Amino acid sequence: MFTKFKEKLGNFKKALSRTIDDKAVDIEPVVEPVPEAEEGFEEDIEPIPEEEALETLIEEESYEAEPVTVAPTPVRIEDRKKAEYRKKLENRKKAIESKTEEENLPENVPEEKKGFFKKFSNIGLTKKAKALVLNREVYLDSKDLEEPLWELEMGLLESDLALSVSEAIVESVKKQLTGTTKRIGSNTGEIVEEALKKAIIEVVSANTFDFDEYVRDKERPVHIVFVGINGTGKTTSIAKMTHRLLKSDYSVVLAAGDTFRAGAIDQLGIHADRLGVKMIKHQPGADPAAVIYDAVQYARGHKIDFVLSDTAGRMHTNLNLMSQMEKICRVSTPDLIIFVDEAVAGNDAVERAAQFNDAVPIDGSILTKIDADAKGGAAISIAYITGKPILFFGIGQGYEDLQKFDPEWFIDQLFNQ
Repeated sequence: MFTKFKEKLGNFKKALSRTIDDKAVDIEPVVEPVPEAEEGFEEDIEPIPEEEALETLIEEESYEAEPVTVAPTPVRIEDRKKAEYRKKLENRKKAIESKTEEENLPENVPEEKKGFFKKFSNIGLTKKAKALVLNREVYLDSKDLEEPLWELEMGLLESDLALSVSEAIVESVKKQLTGTTKRIGSNTGEIVEEALKKAIIEVVSANTFDFDEYVRDKERPVHIVFVGINGTGKTTSIAKMTHRLLKSDYSVVLAAGDTFRAGAIDQLGIHADRLGVKMIKHQPGADPAAVIYDAVQYARGHKIDFVLSDTAGRMHTNLNLMSQMEKICRVSTPDLIIFVDEAVAGNDAVERAAQFNDAVPIDGSILTKIDADAKGGAAISIAYITGKPILFFGIGQGYEDLQKFDPEWFIDQLFNQ
């Protein structure tokens, strides 16, 4: 599914990723300053034993005898010994004071404290190294994007996107990436992919609404008319929708409004028998508006929840058949008109959807054969061109193969390899 479109998106992603890598610059982190020691830090240092000894010596020295007022006497041997002892104490005191001053110098911080500062400094260096490896910034201007965006637009056009849709996507990507500073990690492709996803989801999400929630709150019977050209899977889509509604415990009646094509009534009848529902029909060539009117009246009389009306396949250039479609909608006003076409039809499907929308304004679309679509252009373009949502995708031949459209699911299909 969407293999060629994925390839185009991948090429753009790689090209712009290279540009981002070339332009990316490292972010210079702010180096954390080493904190200074707090005031009173020295209070945590245990008292030096020599200081206690010094205080003891000072106390001992304070007990000197008072000066002798009497006449000096000859120096005795005992007095001389005391004087020598006092001198030794004084020298020891000076030595202790000198040692204390040296130990209080900044370069003589205790080894334990040096280890603390050293450890903190290493933390700052680790953060800086991590920032240089993982954090980068890039600034892209219009010149940087000019060539990659041109290649993107060509790739979108080759994938069957309408010109106006391609231009809208390119402009959105350009607006997101130009003139802004982006912080990136190791994978630059993430920036490009996110811009592409956002641009595409804006296009395919045009006026989206929840089908199940809408019909649940509508007055019964809910009348749904299916329109589109022959061979696109319109009748099969009606059968798939019937199966889906039956699984939700709704009752359904079918209206064989395609009285123009040979075998159309029998084809719808086979599906009605398989699914076990009632089908209202007239003779081939009968007025389709009358058939559909009768089906709506039958649903009202039998309290049927849904009327699903088939119509003749019409080329948008056939004015008579388009006028007949307008008559059907006047006689039996539908709650929903759903356009059905093949996803593989590309721009032709987009053109037909626009023409049908002009004739009988459609309320949404079902795209069949989405599983066989390698380009994906119609799925993106129809919602944008008509301004009406895609309601369902046909993803196979079985009755269960009707995928309710979800923009996130669709984006995942485009980008998942």
